[in-house]
Amino acid sequence: MSAVNNTNFNSAVFLLIGIPGQEDVNLWISVLFCLVYVISIVGNSVILFIIKTDQSLHEPMYIFLSMLAVTDLGLSIATMPTTLGTFLFNAREISFEACFAQLFFIHSLQLNESSMLLLMAFDRFVAICNPLRYTSILTVQTIDNMGLISVLRSLTVIFPLPFLLKKFRYCQANVLSHSYCLHQEVMKMACSDISVNSIYGLFITFLTVGLDSLLIFLSYVMILNTALNIASNAEGLRALNTCVSHLCAVLLFYTPMIGLSVIHRFGKRSSPLLQTVLSYISLLLPPLINPIVYSMKSRHLRAGISRALVKCRVSS
Repeated sequence: MSAVNNTNFNSAVFLLIGIPGQEDVNLWISVLFCLVYVISIVGNSVILFIIKTDQSLHEPMYIFLSMLAVTDLGLSIATMPTTLGTFLFNAREISFEACFAQLFFIHSLQLNESSMLLLMAFDRFVAICNPLRYTSILTVQTIDNMGLISVLRSLTVIFPLPFLLKKFRYCQANVLSHSYCLHQEVMKMACSDISVNSIYGLFITFLTVGLDSLLIFLSYVMILNTALNIASNAEGLRALNTCVSHLCAVLLFYTPMIGLSVIHRFGKRSSPLLQTVLSYISLLLPPLINPIVYSMKSRHLRAGISRALVKCRVSS
């Protein structure tokens, strides 16, 4: 399809694409993506089910983990229809309205994931640095309020983006470089002045992801300092060991996301394939890996899964 040029907004479309230059292996890539989505959805659903049904897991750490699992489920669901449609059925067209709605959910959920990782870092900070006040600080009401504020922050800062994009006239090439819509790419399709979107996008990045990552870093500096000052080395290592799964989740989420943001804004000559791969990693890998890491590292969660399996066998 030709580039969108002087068309009515309601009839215009963007064209999605898989992985540039890898069209000959689309079938194998689609099989891989199907496996990723199935494992992600099943893994996070299992985490939610176990935490909800096992009373011993109704603790702040696992409540925050359940919030993270809900966010990861949302990310998988937000990208799955267009990604599988593009790779399996070559369904490449997406209307402007659908594209703007998708990017709203993708970016909102990404920011909410950043918020959840920050809340989980705060949980580890209180548990290690102020254990005697852990239950009094992280009450159920406090956790609910923190989760609600995080969701509202994510929705509020992303809410203007679709309306800003809708005002633009799109007369550039309408082929996107992913199988889903992202703000930083869609705005480049416009032939209008995009400086407001660019500045606002940079503001969002610093206000949310930048601030969250900084606070997570500071929390771990204080956690490490506390662990090193514990008289017993074994106790200190045991305390740090409770943070391993969260650190894995933090690195998995922030590394590709920050790298992709830097490339989009400053790496004009970077490889399009690198940008595309980093984008898929930042969106698809956290929902896939987080349930696996937490299931492997959390003894209580493993025990909960084992108890659920035993109950299933007994009932069957």
